[in-house]
Amino acid sequence: MREILGRRRRLLSGRNDGRPELISAALTFATEWQWPVLPGVAPDPQGRARCGCPDPECTVPGAHPFDPGLLAATTDERMVRWWWTNRPAAPIVLATGGTAPCAVSLPALAASRALAALDRTGMRLGPVVAAPHRWAILVAPYSMEQLGELLYAKDFVPGSLRFHGEGGYLALPPSETGHGEIRWERAPLPGSASPWVPDVEAVVDAVVEALTRTGVSAPEF
Repeated sequence: MREILGRRRRLLSGRNDGRPELISAALTFATEWQWPVLPGVAPDPQGRARCGCPDPECTVPGAHPFDPGLLAATTDERMVRWWWTNRPAAPIVLATGGTAPCAVSLPALAASRALAALDRTGMRLGPVVAAPHRWAILVAPYSMEQLGELLYAKDFVPGSLRFHGEGGYLALPPSETGHGEIRWERAPLPGSASPWVPDVEAVVDAVVEALTRTGVSAPEF
């Protein structure tokens, strides 16, 4: 039992791979933008494509909460400093919803094409988070009832779309997960104010239209 607990602590700590930019980013999100964050579980050092959590089939290695759980997400500066001082390589996980942004995500290739299509229409977007396999467009907080009404009103919604709302989470830059680097495809504008994000209705309407055009369809995953 001691050996198992010791391995778990090593997987969670990441002390041998300090990254000062992570604590700086986590403090910006939490204290300046008031986005509740917490450390994600580190990828398994014995194989970065695997997760350090107990689930051998984890589909988001290193990009999700584990210990502490999602409810521990906070904007408290002291807590954030303590977490990333003790776990300096931990991914930064945003608890979406509430007063924090939510997100709409889709496969990376389809997202790239959809963003290009939206740019041609002149639509204003906020920050876009890019992981190797999926990109996430940050949107204003929404309720599950609001999302349900929005989707119900549509004739078709691609199954490749995922929604990160209340009770959800999203890894933020400059985290490193089991799937690779998390980066900004569209970075927030410099400054201390919380970045502007669009309403979910506008993003879903535009993305669904872009994805259903010929040549911009997304696989159903």
